[in-house]
Amino acid sequence: MSSDAASPSHLDVSDSTSPHADTMKTAADPMAAAGHMMSADDPDNPQNWPLSNKIYASAVAFAFTWVVALGITSYTAGVSEVVERFDVTMQVAILGFSLNLLGIAFAPIITPHLSERFGRQAIYLVSLPTFSLFILGASFSRSFPALAVCRFFAGFFGGPCIVLIEGTFADVWSANTTVMYYSFLALASFIGTACGPLIGGFVVAYGGWRWTQWIILILALGVYLFGIAQPDTYPREIQRRRAKRNGMPLKLMDAQSGVTMKDMSIVTFFVPLKMLVTEPIVIGLSLEVGFIFAVTFQWFIAIPAVLETTYSFTVQQVGVAFSGAILGASLSTTMSTIIDISVPHWCIRNHNGTVPEEYRMLPAMIGGPLVMTSLFWIAWTASPSVHWLSPIFGTAVYIWGAQSIIVSSISYLFDAYPPRGTLSALTAAASFRLIVAAIIPLVIIEMITNLTGGWTYSAFGFISAALIPIPWILYKFGARLRAASKYNPQMRGSMMENVLGRDEEMQMQEAQMHGMDTRM
Repeated sequence: MSSDAASPSHLDVSDSTSPHADTMKTAADPMAAAGHMMSADDPDNPQNWPLSNKIYASAVAFAFTWVVALGITSYTAGVSEVVERFDVTMQVAILGFSLNLLGIAFAPIITPHLSERFGRQAIYLVSLPTFSLFILGASFSRSFPALAVCRFFAGFFGGPCIVLIEGTFADVWSANTTVMYYSFLALASFIGTACGPLIGGFVVAYGGWRWTQWIILILALGVYLFGIAQPDTYPREIQRRRAKRNGMPLKLMDAQSGVTMKDMSIVTFFVPLKMLVTEPIVIGLSLEVGFIFAVTFQWFIAIPAVLETTYSFTVQQVGVAFSGAILGASLSTTMSTIIDISVPHWCIRNHNGTVPEEYRMLPAMIGGPLVMTSLFWIAWTASPSVHWLSPIFGTAVYIWGAQSIIVSSISYLFDAYPPRGTLSALTAAASFRLIVAAIIPLVIIEMITNLTGGWTYSAFGFISAALIPIPWILYKFGARLRAASKYNPQMRGSMMENVLGRDEEMQMQEAQMHGMDTRM
């Protein structure tokens, strides 16, 4: 979901450190700061903090994300009891799950603007308690509409925690570790969602469905106490507080997320909508991560149904089965980290010595075939004649591939455009995947009933096969697509130098002067 997320999700990049931040310096004017950047030798720069401080800030972000993600899926452990308690259909009961995801879908749109005005720390410390209040409301709901509304607003107010983890990690860790820290933030989301039914299965068995919400409250309180002393990592907020503390004037460049309401709505609403239909990179990666999220979150509805009917699993056993997802997420994090560490030692670098962004697609190039294989594997082994470990291992392989695709896609989008374009691209991908993820669980039981599980997941397998080429295409042609984008004007000069060479660039310029059409 992270994302996002994301998603989970992901996504608050307007105010996070640029992937090339270490090469930038503060403006010469001591009263001015270059956007949200801080000097590389500034002791207050989060990347210069002691290692213990950086680990603590990251651990807090990880914990906040984990508990909100846990809140999404713990509900599914008690969904059968919700059907009985409120006398609704299974499809209606699943709305309590889907509406929570839909609430989170607003977070990528609003969080960058809140973070710019109040810093990250304030958003964390307000978001989680408000999320908890609506979880409390859900636990005491006496009607299903009340439960559904509380679950929606729990997602709406908890979503910023899932979004902020990306900015926090980018603030405190070097840009050289982009894929690595995205792997760990994805791990927080995947482990949180996997622990939902794992923990929920046991509390439902002994205390009923309301305990799926109360256990979240207990854990959220512990996480909040752990994170209450977290420092703010947002460079612009650090500079604002320092200037106020010292009684010094401070001149900051306008935030990339916009200043006026009109500008803010353009950056995180209208431009993302436009990118979803006009920008090839955003279209391709949004389709892929949208599909991945849709399949990922339908597991929380489908796996209990399949294991209970096919293998006569209890609710506790179903919860334990989700430990396979934790294994898959851990394997993905390990693989992506190894790739991130090793790539700089063998890749062909840009003319300025940096690693080309297209190498961020490597985990997804491996993850695509893993996802396809796992879907066919699960489709035809979830049968009484096959041991129950087979589909569970298949799910682990799916999560391995799915997280690898998400990590690659989000880290690539992070680097593909200038900051303003990056924010719009990530917002588009994040909100799109969360909306799709909210829809598919509502229809998955009907699909399995009408098509059978084998053909439902085979259909997903065929779709995943069609999506496999996307990271390979971006690996090969991504630089040219970025250079051709109207959202990335400064790429064109460097692309001419890298792809055509300086002499050919000069020939093109001369040809243009003589009125010749030399467009690529």
